[in-house]
Amino acid sequence: MTSQTLTPQTSPSVAEDTFQPAVFDQHVMATYGRFPIAMERGVGTRLWDSEGKEYLDFVAGIATCTLGHCHPAMVEAATAQIRKLQHVSNLYYIPEQGELAEWLTTRSCADRVFFCNSGAEANEGAIKLARKYGHTELGIEAPIVITAKSSFHGRTLATVTATGQPKYQKNFNPLVPGFYYVPYNDIEALKEAITALDADQRQVAAILLEPMQGEGGVCPGNPVYFKQVRQLCDQLGILLILDEVQVGMGRTGNLWGYQTVGVEPDIFTLAKGLGGGMPIGAILAKSHCDVLRPGEHGSTFGGNPFVCGVALSVCKTLEQESVVMNVRSRGQQLREGLKALAKKYPALCEGVRGWGLINGLVLKAEADLVALDVVKAALAEGLLVIPAGAQVVRMVPPLVVSEADVKEAIALLDRALGTVLA
Repeated sequence: MTSQTLTPQTSPSVAEDTFQPAVFDQHVMATYGRFPIAMERGVGTRLWDSEGKEYLDFVAGIATCTLGHCHPAMVEAATAQIRKLQHVSNLYYIPEQGELAEWLTTRSCADRVFFCNSGAEANEGAIKLARKYGHTELGIEAPIVITAKSSFHGRTLATVTATGQPKYQKNFNPLVPGFYYVPYNDIEALKEAITALDADQRQVAAILLEPMQGEGGVCPGNPVYFKQVRQLCDQLGILLILDEVQVGMGRTGNLWGYQTVGVEPDIFTLAKGLGGGMPIGAILAKSHCDVLRPGEHGSTFGGNPFVCGVALSVCKTLEQESVVMNVRSRGQQLREGLKALAKKYPALCEGVRGWGLINGLVLKAEADLVALDVVKAALAEGLLVIPAGAQVVRMVPPLVVSEADVKEAIALLDRALGTVLA
């Protein structure tokens, strides 16, 4: 994998105009609990805030900046495309969209792609597709989609209903009907749910799962469970939908999360890492469940020339620079480092879990500590990490992270844990 060069155009500097949080807060809805910093620029795995302070970025826009910040391939692709054509309607053929779809389908189990703008939209579209499939192919009057407890599928009304975490649903009722929740990695609970729903004349059209629950605490799927789910779906004619918004595009150490759990879905969804920071989502489906027809679904911005041109540069760079191999080696290094920290701080840490470059340091509940405490301490040290639930510190760096970056991150996190313990 080639390294990036810090060019004069992307060199860090302090902004001429001082950022004013009060002005920001006056005009922007307070839908996020923001940390008191404003990022101004980035290169590779580094970010600089408006005060000129440097950070090692192990958040990557929440598992989004696949190639880090200002990667030359993305800069070149974005510059070339914006000079050529940025947007037209999907009423016309978009060559860049077709080329990206070809790249995705020839490297996955899918046959066709629908492009949208985000992970929530991709999951919403997959749910919509599953409902039509239930009606037209399975003859179900009111199709049910089963999802897992502790899951996360988005913030739209349908996807927040699909999300098996009541805290995200509070005060947004009435929620969208047609969902049922089961424990993750529990095949008997899933079988019992299907039997109970059938007895109640509520038939299942699809099962929607994450290969790894990211927001739910970096909880890996059990390959044995996923194979049993696949067999159950085949037996009953139910669609298996995998939400790969966070784990797709190489993050698990395989190009696709479904490869890590050892099954092929009927449908899977992408976003985040697909665009490397550009807003793009995608529904990938096998031909037998590609039932949406003209006028039944759409997106004004979905798959426009600009985002597809940049996303294609991300895809090609993954191959050309052997990025997925880097994910495996750096992921192993990161987990070994985190395990060493867990051993060093037994009063604070329960253990480590993860795949590739999505990893979580699990904190002990009895330590009277939450992940946000560690995140804040790491921020002060110049390391960006994020919580995954109350007790897990999540690390999802750019996939181009280096051996030196990982070593530095472990050292900074070591200092942060020491501060918290003190």
